[in-house]
Amino acid sequence: MAMALIFLNPRELYITHRELYVTHKKSCKPVIGVMEGGVHPADASSFKDCFSLAWKNPYVLRLAFSAGIGGLLFGYDTGVISGALLYIRDDFESVDKKTVLQESIVSMAVAGAIIGAAFGGWLNDRFGRRFALLFADFLFFIGAVLMAAAPNPSVLIMGRIFVGFGVGMASMTAPLYISEASPAKVRGALVSTNGFLITGGQFLSYLINLAFTKAPGTWRWMLGVAGVPALLQFVLMLALPESPRWLYRKGREAEAITILRKIYPAEDVEAEIEALKDSVEKELEETGSSEKIDVIQLMKTKTVRRGLVAGVGLQVFQQFVGINTVMYYSPTIVQLAGIASNQTALLLSLVTAGLNALGSVVSIYFIDQTGRKKLLVLSLIGVILSLGLLSAVFQETTTHSPPVSMSQTTHFSNFTCPAFEHSRSSANWDCMKCLKGSHCGFCASSVDKLLPGACLLSDSSVKIAGKTVKETCQGEGRLWYTRGCPSKLGWLALVGLALYIIFFSPGMGTVPWIVNSEIYPLRFRGVCGGIAATANWISNLIVAQSFLSLTEAIGTSWTFLGFGVISVVALVFVLVFVPETKGLPIEDIEKMLEERAFQLKFWVKRPEDVKKNSEV
Repeated sequence: MAMALIFLNPRELYITHRELYVTHKKSCKPVIGVMEGGVHPADASSFKDCFSLAWKNPYVLRLAFSAGIGGLLFGYDTGVISGALLYIRDDFESVDKKTVLQESIVSMAVAGAIIGAAFGGWLNDRFGRRFALLFADFLFFIGAVLMAAAPNPSVLIMGRIFVGFGVGMASMTAPLYISEASPAKVRGALVSTNGFLITGGQFLSYLINLAFTKAPGTWRWMLGVAGVPALLQFVLMLALPESPRWLYRKGREAEAITILRKIYPAEDVEAEIEALKDSVEKELEETGSSEKIDVIQLMKTKTVRRGLVAGVGLQVFQQFVGINTVMYYSPTIVQLAGIASNQTALLLSLVTAGLNALGSVVSIYFIDQTGRKKLLVLSLIGVILSLGLLSAVFQETTTHSPPVSMSQTTHFSNFTCPAFEHSRSSANWDCMKCLKGSHCGFCASSVDKLLPGACLLSDSSVKIAGKTVKETCQGEGRLWYTRGCPSKLGWLALVGLALYIIFFSPGMGTVPWIVNSEIYPLRFRGVCGGIAATANWISNLIVAQSFLSLTEAIGTSWTFLGFGVISVVALVFVLVFVPETKGLPIEDIEKMLEERAFQLKFWVKRPEDVKKNSEV
């Protein structure tokens, strides 16, 4: 959720975290209150007061909403492709036959985001936050048009790359702009909403997918609609100013002060100008040395090295426990569980997106009450159990799939699967073996989908009497399967997916980013945060690019079991290498890393926690 903060360059990251502070016990408190002196607990109830204060100044809400559309774009793009892919396979036979093309369509946006985020850091520093958002919207809009009009998979992939450029750039610019153009009292709350808009965008993408399932062009509308919010943000940002902090740092003090007078109440403007002056001076002092640090020097520093092990490890495990297989491929997973209908698969996948958005809200309320390490441990235990359930369900559907009937197959004699027709042991064929054949699909019985069915050729180019095999099968009131087989336990896979999201989102979904914002010494935080973020995106790309190939090579059950084993390793990693950073000053975190006092008994309250609670 908080990933966008980590993409900032050292100078920008320092500013963002320095300004997310708590000014008074009755002031609005952000989710992550990081000061130079340490990390302060958030008060979840303060969010209502924060938004009430922001509502009194519509200009602030306008700034935050306009920039927050960047998070919405990011979430929409990651979610929409999962549903669109179902219909892209129907339109492009090469995509349906080649798993690598499906994975490329999904993962090329991630590859583009890596480049976009890296380039966005330079663009933000050179030309400003507003320009970076406008440029990101332009790239996203071009990508959406290319995808909607794509005549072939190559153009579609090119459109995904352009969208990725825009997503990567917007994901690191939007929260920075909000942070620098918001009053201090509401800054933390407004920035934290960016993560909610990401998950909200994913939920919206499933609604849009569902709305266009019956429309001509289906996936073209799903992907093309993404250009609308990009165009909206472009228009809104044209009427908004540049970040006052960026202007001030570039020597354009008069412009910066004019904007500050619109943002802050009259009685607070002078104090904010003075604070801005001090902050910029402090920033230059702190980042002057960090910009000269190289990776070798980082690794020679014990506290930084141990912090990187914990931070980078969490980012890698966040992806390798399989979250983006669920978010990118959830409709496909639903079909693998035995749900044949595209519309039904999309509708059921809407639940996972909704739960993910809900989990991001839950994290806001519990992260500073429960603690980082405890939340990670509870999250991973739930993830392991959920993946175990998914593995067991898919193993059951694989080993107990409906048999193939010769009589049912000969009923469609013109469409018989060649592999089945020429097999010497066709009597032993079942649905799963049929789907593993060369371009074959399973047409379920018209009486009961669990009864013996037909193994037919799955090739949309072959037509008899103007109808494809899929249309012929469905025309008799039967169900057509090409991804998974009919199963009486398919509903348990949906339960497993729901439980996975419920456990993952509040813990492993958010804590890795929060820990990375706290665990490094201030002058190293930008460099180390960038390393951790890069590790996350690369891991994301590996998982997205390999999931479908793994399911074909070793089966869906073993794939989820593999994610489960990685989750167990992640749990051990958290217990051994990840410290509890809740409420600790930066100096104490460095001391803890130096002494490797990682509090293995994470469930026992530290003395300073007890003291802090008694003082409150």
